[in-house]
Amino acid sequence: MLFQPAIIALLMAAGVALIMLLAAAPFAVQVIRHWDIASGSERQLALERRTYLFSTLLSFVMVVQLAALLLFVFNADRLSVMFVGAMCAVGTLNVNGYGFPSLMTQMAIFFLAAMWLAINHVDTQARDYPLVRIKYGLLLLLLPVLASSFWLEFQYFSGLKANVITSCCGSMFSGDAKTIAAEASGLEPLPAIWLFYGAMAAAIGVALWHWQKRGRVSGYLLALTSAGGFVAAIAGVLSFISLYIYEHPHHHCPFCILKPEYDYQGYWLYVPLFVATAAGLGAGAMQPFARVPSLAKIIPAISSRFSGLTAAAYILFTALATWFVLTSNLILIEH
Repeated sequence: MLFQPAIIALLMAAGVALIMLLAAAPFAVQVIRHWDIASGSERQLALERRTYLFSTLLSFVMVVQLAALLLFVFNADRLSVMFVGAMCAVGTLNVNGYGFPSLMTQMAIFFLAAMWLAINHVDTQARDYPLVRIKYGLLLLLLPVLASSFWLEFQYFSGLKANVITSCCGSMFSGDAKTIAAEASGLEPLPAIWLFYGAMAAAIGVALWHWQKRGRVSGYLLALTSAGGFVAAIAGVLSFISLYIYEHPHHHCPFCILKPEYDYQGYWLYVPLFVATAAGLGAGAMQPFARVPSLAKIIPAISSRFSGLTAAAYILFTALATWFVLTSNLILIEH
């Protein structure tokens, strides 16, 4: 199945990203060792010229990695019709032991890439590029993650065999399964609803606070509540939101809501959720550098815009989830 167009695109995106980071690694080492913005030496001028090129190319790579997550999930769902026992992306990911590790690694890269792009953005706004060493050092740390992702994806896609009988989402998210996802699915509706709306209120409230105050403390709290909101949102989808969408009290799958028979409602939920979380983490990633003189005014302004995006995306996500619940014919909680 390696010759499926989406699989080729995913492997190319992962492979090109890995190759470009490998090519940039020696330059990153040079920057970390020799960068001196106050110097007018020939070496410094050469580093500055090459930095523009590498920063542009690496930013493109990071943006591609953001889109790769969406393509990965879409492809897993589309391929489910090719495997016996698969109803959605869960069945495809369960064909071999590399499916879900590939997905988790891809999600980690999504958020790490978003934070790197945020740091790179604020660095390019300052005239002295104070974060050059830091952002290239972070690239070296990101390199093994991208290498692991490429290896996992290749092992997963090369191991897809149409004659394999896989398991459906019902077995993974049932109460008998011994997984974290099953535990989240087993939450009682009322406590799950309180947890969900409490976490969303905290994430939105802190985002609006940072949008107005622009302080370092609120920036760090924004990253923390965004991460917590993401976990609570996924738990909410597993425990009660998916039930209302399916109008079935025992169908907890977070992937079937991506299918056309449910009007692709999952994409409407997940896109603002991932945007909100990435923006919140990006705003938090800037805060350690807020006291750098050349960034003292730049970071508060940019992180404020990020927090505004976080608040707007979380509000949209919460409103959509609430709409799906209120318009459903399912009754989980008796009034």
